[in-house]
Amino acid sequence: MTKVGIIGGSGYTGGELIRILLNHPKAKIDFVYSTTRADKKITTAHPDLLGTTDLKFTGTVNPNVDVVFLCLGHGNSTKFLEENPFSEATKIIDLSNDFRLAEDALFNGKNFVYGLPELKKEEIKSANYIANPGCFATAIQLALLPLAKAKLLNSPVHINAVTGSTGAGASLSPTAHYSWRNNNVSWYKPFTHQHLGEIEESLHSLQDDTGELFFLPNRGNFTRGILATAYTEFKGSLEEAYALYSDFYKDAVFTQVTEEDLNLKQVVNTNQCHIHLHKHNNTLLVTSAIDNLLKGASGQAVQNMNLAFGFEENTGLQLKAGVF
Repeated sequence: MTKVGIIGGSGYTGGELIRILLNHPKAKIDFVYSTTRADKKITTAHPDLLGTTDLKFTGTVNPNVDVVFLCLGHGNSTKFLEENPFSEATKIIDLSNDFRLAEDALFNGKNFVYGLPELKKEEIKSANYIANPGCFATAIQLALLPLAKAKLLNSPVHINAVTGSTGAGASLSPTAHYSWRNNNVSWYKPFTHQHLGEIEESLHSLQDDTGELFFLPNRGNFTRGILATAYTEFKGSLEEAYALYSDFYKDAVFTQVTEEDLNLKQVVNTNQCHIHLHKHNNTLLVTSAIDNLLKGASGQAVQNMNLAFGFEENTGLQLKAGVF
């Protein structure tokens, strides 16, 4: 069994990671580290796991686990690794944005591979250090990668995406408060969202020069999931577009291209990304849907672990959506 450590286990991504790994046939949780809940039962932070585990949080780490997941706030992973070194044999999967960009990938002799399996599967298989993509970045990249591969992102791309409140994390904030969020929708960080950097790097790895990305993120009045729409000029037919996307994702375990209209519920609680295409005159509309906590975070992190340890890619991730 692969011995797993989790750093920052009391938040949403940590909780989802624990839920997945408790049922993973190839992994065993060795410790879940939390500075604020040391020695308390994990169920005090994650009551949905009551009856599933008696594990407790710990204030110490085992530096010799086989893999450690960092579920810390952005900017905190580098500090934690400087203060808590792990063995050379320990694989590290970071869920923050600390190592995603090329300029940040090399840290204390550790070279982090960008962990988007649909783009970097072979590199992930041999990686010891993996930077898990952002949630918006995952949904948007999967919507646009086939066009970049075909060198067809030659015009501006307009992107509108809405995310659930869990995308803001478990800490309290005015815009995550129920009274503010319920029956409400708003945009934030227009055209400047921090995930744009990793999106552009991935697209430019396939197409040197792409059209400008205009990204408008939105806060939705629901808890989890991302529905992203992106449209740009496309002179081919809809059938040609579907052929392009189906070919690009023919070996992707978790990315499905469908001609049926999408809704968010069909991917929530799964590690799936579903993609739909629509053509209007010379404009192609690409819609993608993911669960921000799973394919956008913890599920994809386990998918990366599976690849790095040579397990079947979908091990422990055969989850069903709750569509009713």
